[in-house]
Amino acid sequence: MNIFEAILLGAVEGLTEFLPISSTGHLTILEKLLGYTINDPDVTAFTAIIQSGAVLATTIYLRRDIARIVPAFLRGLFSKARRDRDYRFGWMVIIGSIPIAIVGLLFKDQIETTLRSLWFVGSALILWSGVMWFADRAATQQRHEQDVTWKDTLIIGTAQALALIPGISRSGATMSAGLLRDFDRVTVTRLSFFLSIPALLAATVLQVADEYDNISTGVGWPATITATVVSGIVGYLAVAWLLKFVARHTYTVFIWYRVILGTIVLLLVGTGAIEAT
Repeated sequence: MNIFEAILLGAVEGLTEFLPISSTGHLTILEKLLGYTINDPDVTAFTAIIQSGAVLATTIYLRRDIARIVPAFLRGLFSKARRDRDYRFGWMVIIGSIPIAIVGLLFKDQIETTLRSLWFVGSALILWSGVMWFADRAATQQRHEQDVTWKDTLIIGTAQALALIPGISRSGATMSAGLLRDFDRVTVTRLSFFLSIPALLAATVLQVADEYDNISTGVGWPATITATVVSGIVGYLAVAWLLKFVARHTYTVFIWYRVILGTIVLLLVGTGAIEAT
């Protein structure tokens, strides 16, 4: 992979990771258009690893919250200071991260091969748009961040596991589940950010451990590192913009974008203009 392609893919990852339009789906489509075999081990590993740039962006953006939550969580583990809201929130994020860890490990092979087909990507983009549309309109938004419980994060985390199917969107899944739990849009967006940190970090560590040699002989580490850095920079800007956007708007623009993109992908694959894998 050349540096230009790495920069392009990194920018797309950073831009789409936090928007409810599926970063993996976009990367899969773009990788195919660039001529890559999208279910090759090095390409799937590259796609997962560069998401760590988004982890860094999230961590920097939420640094004040994290600097408050982590010490409170550690204090609660080794003392009786367990009524602290931040201590309990730390456990909520951990509990909410369990479903995607289980599903990711159990279905790793299918996620990296079968589900990478553009048939799945296009279909998931369209079908999950219906879920987002319903959630956006059914939500009362009467609950806020102080109302979050471990049950909420477990339900939202279970929805996050569905995003292992490219095209559904991790943020789209978590935001939809949060809205259906009647949280306001800013709260569900922040929850999505918090839950992304352990999920994306674990995916990165797993791929580096399993596919280090494949990356070295395939896509290449210079391109992978470049794309990761670019995704972090663009991702930080996307996080800041999205929180301001959802405070004043519905998800309608994202829903229409998903439907249009999914339709185009299915038409291109169906007509033979591009191959599905």
